[in-house]
Amino acid sequence: MSELDNQPRKKSLVFAHRGANREALENTRSAFDKALGYAIDGIETDVQLSRDEIAVLWHDRFLNKIGLDGKRIDDFDYRELKALIHPESDGEGIMTLQDFLAAYRTRCRLLVEVKNRDWEQVSRHQLKIRQTLDLIGESPEQHIAVSSFNLASLVYAHQYQPEFPLIYNLETDQTIADVRALLSTHAFLYGFCLPIQITDRAITDLLRAHGKCIAVYTCNSDAEIMQALQLGVDILISDVPQQALTLRDQ
Repeated sequence: MSELDNQPRKKSLVFAHRGANREALENTRSAFDKALGYAIDGIETDVQLSRDEIAVLWHDRFLNKIGLDGKRIDDFDYRELKALIHPESDGEGIMTLQDFLAAYRTRCRLLVEVKNRDWEQVSRHQLKIRQTLDLIGESPEQHIAVSSFNLASLVYAHQYQPEFPLIYNLETDQTIADVRALLSTHAFLYGFCLPIQITDRAITDLLRAHGKCIAVYTCNSDAEIMQALQLGVDILISDVPQQALTLRDQ
């Protein structure tokens, strides 16, 4: 047992994954508002770019969730996306990052994942990073952090805004050896977001020893939630935030 195990820790913060996504369309105003009804600590959301380079909230590249199989988020301008994605609904239409920040940044903590993947040009990756950081501006006391699975994008973000809190998302096939290497080569990272499948005492102790924020995704079963809570992670990301809050506060 490490010395850190004997030190008191704050409660793990519960973040709603794309809002209350089992009760409303994910990454929409309705999903976020329903999540806030559970007294959550924060919201995790995803940023993509429309064809005309507007930062919008959408997880996948494709629009299959609204019945447009094979069509992509970047096939359409923002105005077209508004007409395609529940245009009759005030609560489940597509949101811009700008509108999301205006509505929620004072209501809870935010974790904004920039969805930079290999299918997209690096120039658009970098534009998305700049837009996201510019729209957020200052993040007092790390109430807003930016994450990505794309390490090059986080390096670029650090060069663009050196003081901004940046979190690297790990894949399920990465290991503690990868984390150890990154702590040496990318010390600027504010934290790491780990899949629950690879999260254990060794990796959390290592990150704590380096003063890093520890987030874990996506904890949905009782066993996954309890595993994250017992490890004392800083941020627990869940599709069932009300369940995570109940277990945490028992």
